[in-house]
Amino acid sequence: MMESGPTHALTPTAPLADGETVVHGFHPDRATYWRDHAWMAAGAMGLGMLILWVMDNPHVWTGAVGGLAAIAIRAGYIASDELAVRWDLTNLRLLGPGGRAVPLSGIKAVNKLGSAVQVVTHGGDKHLIKYQADSTATRAQIERAMAGGRG
Repeated sequence: MMESGPTHALTPTAPLADGETVVHGFHPDRATYWRDHAWMAAGAMGLGMLILWVMDNPHVWTGAVGGLAAIAIRAGYIASDELAVRWDLTNLRLLGPGGRAVPLSGIKAVNKLGSAVQVVTHGGDKHLIKYQADSTATRAQIERAMAGGRG
């Protein structure tokens, strides 16, 4: 049986430093989660049908069924974990699940990838803050904090 320690935590576990305060918490948006999975399902359905068509399979429609089933099962299986993840922006760091702690001065780039925000460190580490209702606003808050403003 696996233990559920800090490396499996879905919320920040890093202790706050002296003078450090949480400015904002980033939570995934349920509607965005399901919308993103609907788009993935549409893509999987189309790809499944295309593959069967290229293989000259007379039952091309089964590719749509398979693609939809695969994404629906995935979405349902991981929803409880993905929707429980939280990232905290402090005046000094970005704190994430599993003990992740990125100093604001260590962030090289903040990129928007659909509904996700990718944080890239100077060391090359990449972190995703997924399923944001407004990923542009999330990105702006992090960049404002990096510039020394409040999140």
